Amino acid sequence: MNAPKRSFKKIIQKLKSYYGPPAPPKTNDPFELILWENVAYLVDDVKRERVFDELREKVGTRPSDILNASIDQLDQVTKLGGASPQRHSSRLKECALIAFNEFGGDLNAVLKLPVAKSIRALQQFPSFGEPGAEKILLFSGTHPILALDSNGLRVLLRLGFGEEKKNYAGSYRSVREAIADEVNDDCNTLIESAPTSTSTRQEYL
Repeated sequence: MNAPKRSFKKIIQKLKSYYGPPAPPKTNDPFELILWENVAYLVDDVKRERVFDELREKVGTRPSDILNASIDQLDQVTKLGGASPQRHSSRLKECALIAFNEFGGDLNAVLKLPVAKSIRALQQFPSFGEPGAEKILLFSGTHPILALDSNGLRVLLRLGFGEEKKNYAGSYRSVREAIADEVNDDCNTLIESAPTSTSTRQEYL
C-alpha cells in the first residue's frame, strides 16, 4: 500500500538542504551520455566517473575514437569499473557503430527531432529504454522531461506518488502523471530533481 502523498517540491528542497545540491551531469553531449551509461555496471558515481575520465583521456569519446580503438585498449579502461570489462568494451564498440551507421557519427540531429522520434532513435543504443532516452534529452538540455531511473521510480511510488501497475511502463506513467503539476519546464531545475546517484534517495528513505 502506498504511503500518503507528499509534496514533491518539498521533498527535493529537503534533500538539497540536507545533502546540498547534486553534482551537475558530467557532460551534456548526447553520445558521451550514452558512453557514461555503458562504461560500467552497478558501480557508484565515483568509480563510473573514473572509468569515463580514463576513456576520455586514453581513447576519446567520439564514435570514431571508439571504433578506431582496439579491444585491448578499451579493456584497459573498462577493467577499472570492475567485473566483465570485455562486455563493456563490446558495448562501447556497439554504441559507436550505431552512432556511425545510423546517425553519421553525430547525434545532435537526433535531438532536433520531435520528442517521440528522438526517444525511439536513442533506444537503439544498448542499455537504453524510454527512461534512459529521456535522460539524454534532459541532460543535454534539449527537452525538459523529468527522467526517472528505476530507483527514482521506486522511491516516488513508496512516497505515494502514482500507483504501481502490472508493468514498469504503467508504473512509470502513473508516477509522472502524479507529479506533473509540481514540475516545471526548466531543464536545470529538472536535472536537480533527477540526479544520477541513487545514494541520496536510499539514505533519505
